[in-house]
Amino acid sequence: MPKTFFIQTFGCQQNIADSQRIASYYVARGYQPSKTLKSADEVVLNTCMIRQQAEDKVTGLVKNIAGSREIKPKIVITGCMVGMAARDETGKYLNDLKQRMPEVDEFLPLEEVGFNYPALRNDLTHAWVPISNGCNNFCTFCVVPFTRGREISRPFADIIKEIEDLAVKGCKVITLLGQNVNSYGADLVKKDAKGYKLPNGKTVKPIMVKHLNRFRIPTIFPYLLQEVCKIKGIETVKFISSNPWDFSNQLIETIAKNPKIDRNLHIAVQAGDDQVLKRMNRWYTAKEYLDLVKKIKSKVKGAQISTDIIVGFPGETKKQFENTVKLATSADFAYAYVSKYSARPNTAATKAFVDDVPHKEKDRRFVILDQLINHSGNLRSAVH
Repeated sequence: MPKTFFIQTFGCQQNIADSQRIASYYVARGYQPSKTLKSADEVVLNTCMIRQQAEDKVTGLVKNIAGSREIKPKIVITGCMVGMAARDETGKYLNDLKQRMPEVDEFLPLEEVGFNYPALRNDLTHAWVPISNGCNNFCTFCVVPFTRGREISRPFADIIKEIEDLAVKGCKVITLLGQNVNSYGADLVKKDAKGYKLPNGKTVKPIMVKHLNRFRIPTIFPYLLQEVCKIKGIETVKFISSNPWDFSNQLIETIAKNPKIDRNLHIAVQAGDDQVLKRMNRWYTAKEYLDLVKKIKSKVKGAQISTDIIVGFPGETKKQFENTVKLATSADFAYAYVSKYSARPNTAATKAFVDDVPHKEKDRRFVILDQLINHSGNLRSAVH
């Protein structure tokens, strides 16, 4: 009888997409999916490191799995925790993982799976399609560059082929995934290249995004969106995540011209105070972010903006938090993922700043923003 496997996924949509490829990796080796974790011969935990709480959930689940059955299943850890260990040349983080979870039998780097295995999807009407992996931005709070490495774009033709195949199978909705989709193709475009040849033979001029008075990167993401929208059978095209500094005028025009592109646009702001943004290594001011939101809403009919916000970043004063509240009010977000700052290993914020905002104050700020944005809370009474 074939061995069975079960995958438990923690974290973001990118991890969900990764788990679909991991499932295909196991099927190719002769395994069969198990309906439940308790009945599986092998349990794979695809981990997240965005906050300490996410790590603690994994550690707790490993202990439960190991102690709940007479015959322990093989336990495999993969995802961001293993990515961090693989990129830590000192070996300290891997040793820490082994000490915390001695019950784990294997630490599987995602690079061993890669894109060699097609995603094994249960839902074919809506598909998550990664277009890049990793990040080059090094926001001071973010662990992604250490868990996923530098940004690498998938080949343009591979993405289009995958979506065309999905459309033939009945897929209607596509969500393009990347840590920063806006910068897609920066590594595919040759330095100082005057043109990029698309799979259809057409040569296009890479879009140079100007920020802080300099042209930062070449991107071909608007062209990718255009080509995806042309695929017959695909009715809705979504994408996450976007950084404000790479949201070009051409991208806005592409969205406006293509009704297939979803009008809810997720653009992470993280904070509404300029000094906090600077400490976060976010390359824009609160005004520049609000100007971008205003421009998008003026150009794209029906556009709604959702966002990510961190409260309690090191050194964030009550006045600085109030500036975030003001920005949230002005931006009129459709919804927001509000999180409390959590120190992460190897990040610049952990090394340079003291996590000095008390937990109780972080909780208070979280409730204010969550109520304001997601539950129509009363702003003035909450703040004062």
